[in-house]
Amino acid sequence: MKKYAYFPGCSLEKMASSYHKSALETTEVFDIELQELDDWNCCGATTYFHVDAILAHTLVARNLAMAEKEGLDLVAPCSACYKNAYFTNDYIKNDPDLKEHINFALEEDDLQFNAEIEVFHLIDIFANDVGPDLIKEKVNNPLKGLIIAPYYGCQIVRPRKNGEEVENPQFFEDIISAMGAEPAYFPERLRCCGGSLIMTNRVAALNMVRILLQSAEKNGAHVIATACPLCQVNLECYQEQVNEEFGTDFKLPILYFTQLLGLALGISPKKLGIGIELVSATPVFSKLLPKEAN
Repeated sequence: MKKYAYFPGCSLEKMASSYHKSALETTEVFDIELQELDDWNCCGATTYFHVDAILAHTLVARNLAMAEKEGLDLVAPCSACYKNAYFTNDYIKNDPDLKEHINFALEEDDLQFNAEIEVFHLIDIFANDVGPDLIKEKVNNPLKGLIIAPYYGCQIVRPRKNGEEVENPQFFEDIISAMGAEPAYFPERLRCCGGSLIMTNRVAALNMVRILLQSAEKNGAHVIATACPLCQVNLECYQEQVNEEFGTDFKLPILYFTQLLGLALGISPKKLGIGIELVSATPVFSKLLPKEAN
């Protein structure tokens, strides 16, 4: 069994609880243990880095130090949490002065961080540790007939890692294909969803969401798969407002990739948190998938 330190982040405690449930259910199938960090703290999202960069890095480093103390690499399912943890880890590895400042602060919590661990997004685990071949082998309820738009968002591929393809990644599509579904052609899949712009420029944010929904729908997607709670919220919760603002009629379900993978693995929808979404996926599943997936 492979074990990781698991940093769920604030979103998975409440609004993205279905992501949390489905992450634990699906990793277990592949003999991967996600050990939640004890006493973890918020990563500061993105905003705090514009207030005080050193304190923001210190906030993130506390979580990393606890993972390192356990001798475990860290996994984050939220793209913003992942980006913050990845960059803080990388900066500390390459900046002795920053490392000294942060460790001075961490002494108050009896912690020290030497940047001797690695940071991964949850989808990295399925793309690399598990891989499409093993996923396909474990699938017992293939999602045949379902066209899924893979929404990477703007942060998963932002850290350029080890020659990874960032302009035209395919790992999300490979996972979808391994589920037995068809990945939709989705040219807007790397565009930003607007993040928290909805708070400061509502029309601009809604237009960014509209572009993504329009692209997925135009190319025949029955559902959009996301790997980030903020992306999921923007694409789902604001569909009605997008329709009101632009006279559209979107009713496109937005699910986490782990929920769809769980269905393909034969896990019950209830265990995956399916059925509580605002834009119901039931009409799509009832029409296209076997009864076991509904």
